[in-house]
Amino acid sequence: MNPVTKNDELIERTIEFHGHWCPGLAIGIRAARWALGEMGKSPDEEIVAVVETDMCGVDAIQCLVGCTFGKGNLIHRDYGKNAFTFYRRRDGKAARLVTRENFKGEAGRRLSDLHRKMREEGLTEAEKKQLEEARQEVSRWILECPVEELFHVKEPAGPPPQRARIMASQVCEVCGEQVMETRIRRFDGKFLCIPCFEAVETR
Repeated sequence: MNPVTKNDELIERTIEFHGHWCPGLAIGIRAARWALGEMGKSPDEEIVAVVETDMCGVDAIQCLVGCTFGKGNLIHRDYGKNAFTFYRRRDGKAARLVTRENFKGEAGRRLSDLHRKMREEGLTEAEKKQLEEARQEVSRWILECPVEELFHVKEPAGPPPQRARIMASQVCEVCGEQVMETRIRRFDGKFLCIPCFEAVETR
């Protein structure tokens, strides 16, 4: 697949959806473009994405591939990794994309150093300019590099998640609000939603 370029219409659409441009969004765009090229855009729940981060790049998966929380074909696993697994249900095709270690190179190291200084001490005006230049350089490299230099492409660890199901609801006996039955908790003979259950636990 050809590397994407900054004036690509898909990029502009994703920036509009997400709200700003950054290296994290660029990573998500590359993962999404890989999925589109290898598996196509998801009609309904045909393509499932399992993401191991809640960073900016997940918005590119939602915007471009058509995997969303609302449809149940975007699954978040809070592992803190730049990793994206895609499954195509009709034929079982699947792959897990993981960013390579040190993939950002010298510009990435400079960007990390500036981010660290910004958190700990603050930046001078000159350093703020350097930070933005480094962000742009890293983002541009992510968009233009060969995909094999950005991601390891691996076999997924397991089968695709189950299809989304419509569950019955129960009423929490403390707050009176409806709760999906799979999220209900039982405490002292009562059915509780998770917030009410946690509030009882901490008393």
